[in-house]
Amino acid sequence: MIARAHPLRLAYLLHRLSGLALALFLPVHFWVLALALTDPAELDGFLHMTEAGVVKLAEFGLVFLLAVHMFGGLRLLALDWLPWTPAQKTLAAVATALSFLVACLFLLGAL
Repeated sequence: MIARAHPLRLAYLLHRLSGLALALFLPVHFWVLALALTDPAELDGFLHMTEAGVVKLAEFGLVFLLAVHMFGGLRLLALDWLPWTPAQKTLAAVATALSFLVACLFLLGAL
C-alpha cells in the first residue's frame, strides 16, 4: 500500500485533479468559441478582457494543468509499457518540472 504522502500518490492526485479542472474548463471554452458565431461584439468584449493581468495568470494555470495532465499521462504510459523501476518518483518529478517549464514559457510569451 502506498502512503498518502508518497510522491507517486501525489502524482496520481495531480493527474486526476488536472483532468477534472480541464474538463470543467471545456464548457467555458466552447461557450467562448460559440460567441464567434452568435455574437461577435460580445466576443470582442471578452477578448478585450483577456488582456488583464489576472487572466494572464489564469492562462498560465490552464497551460500548467494541461502540461501536467499530458506529462502525467506519458508517465502512466511508461508505467504500462516499461518495466517498473525505482526511478518512477524521478519520472513524476521530471513530469511536474517539465509542466512548470512549459507553463512559464507560455507566460513569458504572453507578457
